[in-house]
Amino acid sequence: MAITNLIATSTCTTDRFFSSSCKPNHFLARRLPQTTHRDRVLTPCCYCELSLKVVKPVVMPETSDVIGIVSFLTGKSYFVTGATGFLGKVLIEKLLRASPEIGKIFILMKSKDQESANKRLYDEIISSDLFKLLKQMHGRSYETFMKRKLIPITGDIGEENLGMSSETADKISEEIDVIINCAGRTTFDDRYDAALSVNALGPDRLLRFGKECRKLKLFLHVSTAFVTGKLEGTVLETPLCIGENITSELNIETEVKLASEVERKFHGSERSKKLKELGYERAQRYGWEKAYTFTKAMGESVIHRKRGDLHAVIIRPSCIESSYKEPFPGWLQGIRMTAPLILGNGKDQIPDLFGDYQSSCDVIPVDMVANAIIAAMAKHGCGNVLPEVKVYNVTSTSHVHPLRMGEIMDFSYQHLCNSPLTETTTKDLERMKFHSSLEDFTSSVSNAITKQEREMKNREGEVESHTTLSMKGKRKLKYFVSLAKTYQPYMFFQARFDDTNARSLLQELSMKERKMFEFDGSCIDWEHYFINIHLPGLKRELFRQKSS
Repeated sequence: MAITNLIATSTCTTDRFFSSSCKPNHFLARRLPQTTHRDRVLTPCCYCELSLKVVKPVVMPETSDVIGIVSFLTGKSYFVTGATGFLGKVLIEKLLRASPEIGKIFILMKSKDQESANKRLYDEIISSDLFKLLKQMHGRSYETFMKRKLIPITGDIGEENLGMSSETADKISEEIDVIINCAGRTTFDDRYDAALSVNALGPDRLLRFGKECRKLKLFLHVSTAFVTGKLEGTVLETPLCIGENITSELNIETEVKLASEVERKFHGSERSKKLKELGYERAQRYGWEKAYTFTKAMGESVIHRKRGDLHAVIIRPSCIESSYKEPFPGWLQGIRMTAPLILGNGKDQIPDLFGDYQSSCDVIPVDMVANAIIAAMAKHGCGNVLPEVKVYNVTSTSHVHPLRMGEIMDFSYQHLCNSPLTETTTKDLERMKFHSSLEDFTSSVSNAITKQEREMKNREGEVESHTTLSMKGKRKLKYFVSLAKTYQPYMFFQARFDDTNARSLLQELSMKERKMFEFDGSCIDWEHYFINIHLPGLKRELFRQKSS
């Protein structure tokens, strides 16, 4: 009872921070103009007509325990990859807080030995401020509780047999009920060999291990909503399969061989450069923008083709940002997603973006993604027959007033004018200017840096005009141009994500479950979220990184 009350209290106390917890945001919202669909490979998972119908309110069942999430979690044991990442940590925290009677959580950790794995567990999870509510719940027994529930397993999803010894694999396979794959190489311009090994081949290694787990009830894979490679239209919750909605010309083994040849041919920094270039070229050839989403698509196709009799669910979140409510608002790990764009003006005072003000920016808080994973896990882990892979888009653009990129920049400007990122940053920020061409963007950024350097010279007593960029200025310009090219597909993004399956799942939750495992993005007041939650969280993360 005490634990249940603490969970409920944590949810209720965060409500104090919300002026309107479920008020749709009408700020600057307007309908997107229709655009011409580009030629791409195969598109049955994405059609061109933009659906802007109003989402009907979710009618909640009156029963107290419809899916039975907590009862499902109780006593079950889990094998989790990517547990020290942003989403993985939040997921583990919620599992332990919502169901203290959960079984073991086996965590695959890339470590040289068991001692190193134990240290990583303590340093990156047990000692993290993310778990402060659990510390309050368990008091002095907190570390004992965590070490009893969390079992670090030395291994690597990028290696054969997951890098585990046969003895370890045999032992834990007797206990595992659910496999949750949160691991992934998420860098947009990653080396092709590394992205292939983890994103494309990693799911295959996990599936092979899963088939040895005699108690396994579900294989859950975290992908990305951008996995189809589409930039326009409506992206459906449809499984990806080579030969169906991915061209049959794509052969994963061929891609691995191509990457291996480049790896053998080149060395040092040249090798890394060539592998990044190869990933971009191969993605573009088959209709994707980046190696990241391309290899994630391969991973989904592997699950579809090789799962056999395993029940499989794929969760596709969009841009995962700081927590909305749980375990507390604004928790963030790393400078990610929209942060580099915000910091461009807030920290470096470059008020320019290469993109479209009206482009869709699908953002979802990390705690909502974790809740959706848990709800889907309980729904499909009870032995119900799954004739095909079930896909859930955990997103926000399907609603009548989707978030725009321009709105994010306006919210950031509003917040940072009143509360600068650093003491040395002036409050006199300029509003962000959006450029439709890379040439205009580059010219404007170059002029802004030149102006900054000239003003600095004048402050130092050098009155002569300064028109040529210094080496530092040239490096800064190169960084912003590189950032613009990396983010380009998402800065002109016009697609909307269908979330029919996700909303159906939400409808099956009872009122009690809905309160504990909320993932309805339509309840988010985006202005409030960015100004009062996300940006303060981003500042805390910047301070944490600077301190460490």
